[in-house]
Amino acid sequence: MFNLKRNRLRKMPATIFLIVLGAFTNCKNQSQTGGIQEAVVEVDPWDEADRIIQKIGTLEFPDAQFLITDYGAVADGKTLNTQAFKNAIEKCNASGGGHVIVPAGAYLTGPIHLKSNVDLHLEKGAEVLFTTDHQAYLPAVHTSYEGMEIMNYSPLIYAKGQKNIAVTGSGTFNGQASNDNWWPWSGAERYGHQEGTPQQKDEHNLPTLFKMVEDGVAVENRIFGAKHQLRPLFFQTLECENILIQGVTFTNAPFWVIHPLKSKYITVDGVTVNSHGPNNDGCDPEYSSYVHITNCKFNTGDDCIAIKSGRNADGRRVNIPSENIVVENCEMKDGHGGVVMGSEISAGVRNVFVRNCVMNSPNLDRAIRIKTNTLRGGFVENLYVKDIEIGQVKEAVLKINLYYGIYGVQEGEFIPTINNINLENITVENGGEYGILIKGRPEKLVSGITLKNVTINGAQESTSIENCEPITYINTKINNTLMK
Repeated sequence: MFNLKRNRLRKMPATIFLIVLGAFTNCKNQSQTGGIQEAVVEVDPWDEADRIIQKIGTLEFPDAQFLITDYGAVADGKTLNTQAFKNAIEKCNASGGGHVIVPAGAYLTGPIHLKSNVDLHLEKGAEVLFTTDHQAYLPAVHTSYEGMEIMNYSPLIYAKGQKNIAVTGSGTFNGQASNDNWWPWSGAERYGHQEGTPQQKDEHNLPTLFKMVEDGVAVENRIFGAKHQLRPLFFQTLECENILIQGVTFTNAPFWVIHPLKSKYITVDGVTVNSHGPNNDGCDPEYSSYVHITNCKFNTGDDCIAIKSGRNADGRRVNIPSENIVVENCEMKDGHGGVVMGSEISAGVRNVFVRNCVMNSPNLDRAIRIKTNTLRGGFVENLYVKDIEIGQVKEAVLKINLYYGIYGVQEGEFIPTINNINLENITVENGGEYGILIKGRPEKLVSGITLKNVTINGAQESTSIENCEPITYINTKINNTLMK
């Protein structure tokens, strides 16, 4: 009934393996004449991707089952079942762990708070509907908003400081966000906002939070929630270890969908995110490490996968890079980007591996994207992308933008560093406006960009590149022209 073993990708062909990313190592061999000869041995960085997956390991739970219907849950889509979920999870946790079972049917609930050693399992035909009553998500909990830690509405599914937690099965989590619920607070008319009604950019919302962050106000004193308009996350783990999200579907999210924050040893396997609301990123690891995203389908209103590490002063305060992340065997449809680093990236991102993915939609803006600015700063280093099939993107196959800003001009003193970006074995049918679009900074050039066995067709312009060291092209063609 329960297949909670994390999938293992087939092993790469045997190579010499040294845990050094992106370069070479020297070994000394005795020559026939007795002298010392330097031999250079190339390291295969993809062995490191496999090592990351192995280190994440597997999750196992006791066989004990706790049906939410035994705790009073009613599958009519109308009865509020918050207490039934709570009681079943607490009993499972107190009994040493196991599976909290959600049978087929529609279950209305408030926020679900997971505990250690609990697998919340949705059987086929199960739908968990989250109430549109905003008061149900209070009192405020320690969470975050756009890379800044705050006290705010509880995420719809939430865990803090827990170990060995899972959400599995084949059912659906429906956040019930819409142009009448949560989304209007984005301030966008297309998402239901009406002129004169409250929204996130009002002075008491984001501007107040920005000032609190810059002034170093303690997180526990950054109190939002009631009478504020900052939307809750869908599924957030904060300071958790050993997390498995497998098989389920997420739809109609208020804000970011899957958000591991300050967490590690995470597997997201076979998950479908089909949610087109504002800021509906699919999966956003932040300040997190050892993350495996595999066999997933993303069809989103924002970035499909966006790797983050805090915004501005908050990111520098926390100072935990997101690192050791593997994305593979995934499908990306609509979204602002397929696999993205940023824009909340002040603590940096390193050691990201993307392979065997398909990206294709007239509404997918970019395939690989890096975005930040000099207020956010941060770094991206050691990004490896290979074996990617791209049908269509709107703007660019690879976009690096170090002047990113959606709240006006954002200029500061924190110059981003972008280095060692590698794309290999990539085919593109329709490259959009640009094959490669890079807007770096003159103070510190983007460096270490390599494209190998890349073929991009249908781009309106081959490249637009500013403030970047020369790109290394190996057997790479854009619009049938061999790049040099």
